[in-house]
Amino acid sequence: MSEPPVPAVELVDVAKYFDRGAVHALDGLSLTVAAGEWVSVTGPSGCGKSTMLHLLAALDRPTGGALKVAGRDVTRLHDAARYRRTDVGLVFQLHHLLPQLSAVENVEVAMFGTGRSRAERRQRAMTLLADVDLGGRESRPPTRLSGGERQRVAIARALANEPRLLLADEPTGGLDEEAVARVLGLFRELRSGHPELTVIVVTHDPIVAAAADRVVRLRAGRVDERAGPMTTVPSDDPAAT
Repeated sequence: MSEPPVPAVELVDVAKYFDRGAVHALDGLSLTVAAGEWVSVTGPSGCGKSTMLHLLAALDRPTGGALKVAGRDVTRLHDAARYRRTDVGLVFQLHHLLPQLSAVENVEVAMFGTGRSRAERRQRAMTLLADVDLGGRESRPPTRLSGGERQRVAIARALANEPRLLLADEPTGGLDEEAVARVLGLFRELRSGHPELTVIVVTHDPIVAAAADRVVRLRAGRVDERAGPMTTVPSDDPAAT
């Protein structure tokens, strides 16, 4: 009998406390995400959504519990920076592009230290920008790009090193309806071209949440079991406000 597939993400009773235990950002969170799955995580502000992403990206360590990415214990990494560079792609609401660099240079930055030559970095960055429909805008700095275009540069940068896990924290926050639709279309295209890519998106937007394969709702630092299986966010959900 063949072994069951290794989950892309596995959290078991994960806790994260701040202020010497006074604040429980995560309080026994258990969640499994299959390889190639797109999961949207919703919930009211302060429920632990962003904290969960930070732990998955090894930007912070849990107070307790087990946390694995592709079977690898993320809490015991010897080189967290290398893990973020090679295994995880990060997209935030604030795109964090370097204003003094062009779009293509912002994508190239993610590939420094990977062993790729300068020519290889430039070629891959150009290809990724074309993939996100920014061909012809490669030399523009962020100040000469729209909000939606800057976010697409950030997505291209997140994909520069072919990660297995894409983590997005409110990636469409502040974008207009047309830009949101383009970002969601881009995620769909990425998945069709890279079926092994696992996507976890934290969002308050019910339209973004509904685009995923599965919606998980958090409350008080753990999965809200009362919500049950969801494919859309109810219109009266506080997370949608």
